[in-house]
Amino acid sequence: MRQLLFVFSLLLLAATACRTPRPLGGQLRPEDLPIPDGGIRANTLGTGDFLEVRVYQEPDLSGIYRVSPEGVIDYPLCGKVRVSELTPSLAADAITGCLKQGYVRRPQVTVMVKEFNSKRIFVFGDVSKPGSFPYEEGMTIVAAVSSAGGFNRTAARNGVNVTRLIEGRETRVPVKVEDIINGSEKNFALQPGDIVFVPEGFL
Repeated sequence: MRQLLFVFSLLLLAATACRTPRPLGGQLRPEDLPIPDGGIRANTLGTGDFLEVRVYQEPDLSGIYRVSPEGVIDYPLCGKVRVSELTPSLAADAITGCLKQGYVRRPQVTVMVKEFNSKRIFVFGDVSKPGSFPYEEGMTIVAAVSSAGGFNRTAARNGVNVTRLIEGRETRVPVKVEDIINGSEKNFALQPGDIVFVPEGFL
């Protein structure tokens, strides 16, 4: 029995050690962030997204479609095709599977996201046009600030914070955007739902 308790204690310690570091104040450095899961969650489709569907040598089956509130697109021959929570690649597989059912002999389907409206990022603080903006695959903090009209003259460019939900907890990540622009720091990749705050500095 003691041996079982000892083994259980070791497993519990190992699991605790593998968790993302949690410095006091709910703040992490960029290098402390957990490794992304390959972008699968970030790239899943949702309500309001615009997709471009292309079927090789089938112009009548190619076009741009909007994901409905029910999570489907109204696609020729197939009717309502559910794409919500699918990646573009899996959405292409779903359309391919439908078209194979007697409509197109060997369909070659690709799906590209024209606009992510279901997933947004937010930029507030000392920027020209604060607000929310559609998330784009691979979006960086520099691109997000540009979408918000750029920094105001008084912005503290190296004092920017990104608030991100990690394991159900809001965590602040300080990002030195001025150093990124100057090339002395790596760019910072955003995720859907991130909140970028640019504080006011001193002239």
